[in-house]
Amino acid sequence: MRGGDGGSRWVQDRIDRYGPVSKLSLFGTPTVLLAGPAANKFLFFSSALSTRQPRSVQRILGENSILDLHGADHRRVRGALLEFLRPDMLKMYVGRIDAEVRRHVEENWAGRGTVTVLPLMKRLTFDIISALLFGLQRGAVRDALAGDFAHMMKGMWAIPANLPFTAFSRSLKASGRARRVLAGITREKKAGRRQPEHGKAPRSNDLITCLLGLTDSHGERLASDAEIVDNAMVALIAGHDTSSILMTFMVRHLANDDATLAAMVQGKWPVNQLLNVQHEEIAMNKAEGEALTWEDLTKMKFTWRVAQEILRIVPPIFGNFRRALEDVEFDGYLIPKGWQVFWTANVTHMDASIFPEPAKFDPSRFENQAASAAAPCSFVAFGGGPRICPGIEFSRIETLVTMHHLVRHFRWKLCCKENTFVRDPMPSPLRGLPIQIEQRTSAPP
Repeated sequence: MRGGDGGSRWVQDRIDRYGPVSKLSLFGTPTVLLAGPAANKFLFFSSALSTRQPRSVQRILGENSILDLHGADHRRVRGALLEFLRPDMLKMYVGRIDAEVRRHVEENWAGRGTVTVLPLMKRLTFDIISALLFGLQRGAVRDALAGDFAHMMKGMWAIPANLPFTAFSRSLKASGRARRVLAGITREKKAGRRQPEHGKAPRSNDLITCLLGLTDSHGERLASDAEIVDNAMVALIAGHDTSSILMTFMVRHLANDDATLAAMVQGKWPVNQLLNVQHEEIAMNKAEGEALTWEDLTKMKFTWRVAQEILRIVPPIFGNFRRALEDVEFDGYLIPKGWQVFWTANVTHMDASIFPEPAKFDPSRFENQAASAAAPCSFVAFGGGPRICPGIEFSRIETLVTMHHLVRHFRWKLCCKENTFVRDPMPSPLRGLPIQIEQRTSAPP
């Protein structure tokens, strides 16, 4: 399913031929392909299905991550992660994220004639998430960890041949180095932390400290050291890889959509639509060097609609697998115990009966606060149900803060005439999206 949007075409062709329910073999495993909002709801909410990552992914990320847990274990670890992502905690992170973005823009964008967007976005979001997850400051350790995660991602979906010089082998070695760093950070924080009250999580500034201190009503820790390391690995990937892709494709789209860019920057929209205050007015009301706040982000509703429409058209996650824990029926079809079930976001997102003129870029689809006025489980860029991505709001903060500084301070145009992308398995623009940039002289500091 690599190369351009070939995976989506392959799935759509199969649905056109066999309907929204069909059986096939993927990676040597009997598999059922399901498509559509009703299928999505079944996949997200059925207790007869569980997530199960390929063995190659488990070997790299660990077997105790939220991706593979189900039932009580999944609820326990998810609850621990959500403690770190409480609304009051998220409000505290805005200023720290703003500082990381300002530093990144000054060091990597200001004064440049051209930049390559995707690798810069990956490094920015890595720096943000590693600082907030681990309290890891800039320096050699963070630089080395960034390199290891880049190697991990390159080999995670490669052929799982653990032979010298293969991408999978390099990914395994990088995973081992990263896990040792995270285990060391966990030990240091465990040695230095104060004991919290039973049943409460400490008010902490990073994820590992939060997870270490989270206890049940009997004072027992809710997450073991191994679970903390495995879930820190997953959170780091989820927190930086998908957000970096979203922001890269926003930059890509805005290069050729002056109307949307003007609406984001100045609050002007061609159809005389009254918009919320956008980036220019927000900046005018800030003192020099003053950080963005949570209240500022609540005014950027149109920018988030743009992000949602990008996610609809180019979802970072192509699809995912479930596994039947028992014989289960869907829409009159029996799915045998042990079979894989595969779903994709693209097919639902590009269904004209759900999203009229699906190829058209139209942020107004998301004016409704429920993300879409369409049927439930139709916009599934973040998954859905009990396993919906717990970091949606964190991703929103990263995206809004970063795009605020980019659209306020720069104009850009694409260097490549061929505006295409490949999926391997996540979407990546041609050559990482090189662009020519120009400083906006009218932008305030």
